Amino acid sequence: MNGGGSSDMTLAFDLSALKELAHPDSVFNDARQWSEYVGVVSEKPTYVVTNFTRKHRIRQDFFSGPRGREESLGNVKGQFETGRHVFVGTDDEDEALAEAVGWEFLPVEDAAAAADWELGEPDTPDQDVEDSRDDWP
Repeated sequence: MNGGGSSDMTLAFDLSALKELAHPDSVFNDARQWSEYVGVVSEKPTYVVTNFTRKHRIRQDFFSGPRGREESLGNVKGQFETGRHVFVGTDDEDEALAEAVGWEFLPVEDAAAAADWELGEPDTPDQDVEDSRDDWP
């Protein structure tokens, strides 16, 4: 998962997979180099996803909102017509979900190994970096 391939891909992270990455903001920035669209899906309420993404300065192209993951992934696939749709998840349930909606499944550990992402408890971004951004509310 590096910049050498096509960027004709939609990449969706399950929130639980994103929470296993030490630097989720860097992961999103990196993924944007080789993905057309990047977002988060979750069964959690919208505010949980929004709070996590704001805290980690993640700008997503889509999120599940009030819908469940299956409906969200189906809607995203219909809206973002890219050559590949890849769902990064954590377990067999996530893999079954990806298969049910016609997405490729990639375990977060494999994605991290391929892209050189660090697994671990998500860090909290530095306040100085956050204050220097003029594109964030």
